[in-house]
Amino acid sequence: MLKEKILRKYFQYRFEITHITIFFLVLIGFQIGVTFIQKSAVNELLDQTQSWYQKDAAERLAIVTTTSLELISENMFTDKLLSDHNERKIISSLNVVFRQQIIQGNVKDICLILVRHHQLYVIESGQHLAQFIRNDLPAYSHSSGKHSDAVQLFHQNKERMKNEEVLFSSRDLSGNFHVLVPFVPNGEYLGVLFMKITPNFSFITEEVSSGLDNVTFLYSALIFIGLLGIFIVSSQAVKERNEAQQKFYLEHEENLTRQIRLEKESLFTKRIYHTNHKAEKIIGFIKEDLRQISPENLDETRKRVITYANFISRIIYDMKWYDQPINTIVNPMFSTSVNEVVRFILDYVFLRISSRNEMFSFETDLDPAVPKIPVNEFVVWEILEPIIQNSIDHGKKSQIHILIRTRYQRDQNQTIITIQDNGVGIKPWLLDPGENGVPRLFQENESTKVVTASGAGYGCYIAWQLAVGKCGWTVKAENLQPEGCRFTMIIKH
Repeated sequence: MLKEKILRKYFQYRFEITHITIFFLVLIGFQIGVTFIQKSAVNELLDQTQSWYQKDAAERLAIVTTTSLELISENMFTDKLLSDHNERKIISSLNVVFRQQIIQGNVKDICLILVRHHQLYVIESGQHLAQFIRNDLPAYSHSSGKHSDAVQLFHQNKERMKNEEVLFSSRDLSGNFHVLVPFVPNGEYLGVLFMKITPNFSFITEEVSSGLDNVTFLYSALIFIGLLGIFIVSSQAVKERNEAQQKFYLEHEENLTRQIRLEKESLFTKRIYHTNHKAEKIIGFIKEDLRQISPENLDETRKRVITYANFISRIIYDMKWYDQPINTIVNPMFSTSVNEVVRFILDYVFLRISSRNEMFSFETDLDPAVPKIPVNEFVVWEILEPIIQNSIDHGKKSQIHILIRTRYQRDQNQTIITIQDNGVGIKPWLLDPGENGVPRLFQENESTKVVTASGAGYGCYIAWQLAVGKCGWTVKAENLQPEGCRFTMIIKH
């Protein structure tokens, strides 16, 4: 029963499972074959070369170095009355031989170990050899600890090296070769040349790399052939499905484009409707100022009317765009004082209505250290004004007291704006996070007003869209105890 169920499930999706099975088997089979080929090739190569190359390379290098030292130093041993110039030339040549070996990365140590009158001398430069010939070189001291491995190896093989004059080499656990070569200038045995060498495997590595390249090429060719076969078999079957998906994607793209366009048109229409009453109110203020203009208040009235007119211009500009360019909102060219915007809104917008004393009162606590921000001042106006109006409309008290405070936190380089009142507070359900984690208070068409057709629930939504979406501020709303609510805006500089 279970077997039939598995087979039925397998053949139900025969096309997909068959190709996956073939692909899997091809990869596994090729991988196993390539692994065996690679392992065999590498092992054979290493077995053939590692057994002789290290020792042969180390011994050849030591022999060549010893021969060079013998040929250069023969003049010093045969003619002890060399001129200073010739002696310096020979010493320099000997130093070159010593230094050239050390410069090579595979030579770790090199020195001559010579014996005279049963005294041991360790020579590591041309100057030491000249001192040895002049009997000025002090005998080797075991307390120095320098070249101790070389001296110990020489003592172990001293008699053999003297009697047989044959090369001796050994390998330690770290893979270093210790080589002793008889030093016999002019046919006279004086001691040995010691070299500590780590043979270079670069050419073996190249051979291994070449072998791996061949294996990789073979592996890639086999995989390509397998994938090509799978592609030929599956391409025809997948072609129709891809065509259907392409048509579906095009249709979906058209629907999304249409939906986005309709949403932008709806948002644009609501924005115009919402700002219309603001424009009417500001135009009324302008008319009133023009009627009351006099020589005494001419300058003050002119500045105020210009600000009103600029705000009207901003409203008209907003009516021209579905989505305003960001550089008309946030731009380094703007230098707006938040404190000045707050004062202007309070003095020349909210406090100009005749019933202000009976309806609400304001208190400000503005920090003079608050820096200017690169945001259009009328955008700041459009953010703050709806939130202040919200406190007035929803305070549900005969006398609403509103406190507006600004603070600059120098250590965090940020400005905090708070607007709080002593009203009944915000309905708890409006503070719950809704779509995308945004509190419902700041979502479109969310309001506690009974009549929503007039655009209620849109002011805080616009403030959120401008402050958070365009300016990058942080906006929070909360209820206070025992009464009232507070809006907090954080501006990062």
